Amino acid sequence: MPESLARIEPLEFLNRDEKRILNQIRGNTYLAIFGLVEEFILPFVLDHARPHLQGDDYRVRALLQFAGEEAKHIQLFKRFKQEFEDGFGADCAVIGPPEEIAKAVLAHSPLGVALAILQIEWMSQRHYVDSIKDDQELDPQFKSLLKNHWMEEAQHAKVDTLMVEALADGKSEAEIMQDVEEFIEIGGFLDGGLTQQVEFDMESFTRATGRELTDSEKQEFRRVQQQANRWTYLGTGLTHERVLETLESLTPKARARVESISPMFC
Repeated sequence: MPESLARIEPLEFLNRDEKRILNQIRGNTYLAIFGLVEEFILPFVLDHARPHLQGDDYRVRALLQFAGEEAKHIQLFKRFKQEFEDGFGADCAVIGPPEEIAKAVLAHSPLGVALAILQIEWMSQRHYVDSIKDDQELDPQFKSLLKNHWMEEAQHAKVDTLMVEALADGKSEAEIMQDVEEFIEIGGFLDGGLTQQVEFDMESFTRATGRELTDSEKQEFRRVQQQANRWTYLGTGLTHERVLETLESLTPKARARVESISPMFC
């Protein structure tokens, strides 16, 4: 994982080899979480495509291609995870199960979910361009997978922007702001999962290294890694200019509301 996302260097109580192992755990978690969120993106896109099956052929084709590529990503990430588990030698737990997370997310309003997906799509773009593309220390296979993921997600971000615009069409400002609150609720739900993921990663680190951290080291691990997760999976999307531009196009109040909470995820 790039250090700008992993934020492992501040854990000064770890030696160089331990930092490498933790970084590998974080890289595995990264792909697992992307696979997890795509488990709710896929059914949402298919549900959005269904009403248009007898209408705009171009829209349907774009949405079905979007869904097909997300299904492919889920399988790719599962294969990578299996390869990692085979070679790493220690079990690394990840939050889930995916179907329960998908159920909780999809219980929110369609526009709220579409905004959450938009944030994820632009987040993945920012990760690759800002942190992964020019990092020469990353594993070539890991980097290649993320490059191909980035290329397809660039199109998904554009399609999802159109989905957001379509779902917002005809809504009042008050209705849009209620959907923005649902988007924020989804973020809060995911943030709770990321907090749990820090505990899983710490347990994985202990299994992989045999090192038991002291209470003060555990506290520092939680503090640093929780903020790293918040930045990686929420902050990089919430502060992305394209996300903010889309929110502002719905109503300037939507952008202002998200900007008011985003500092806590940076």
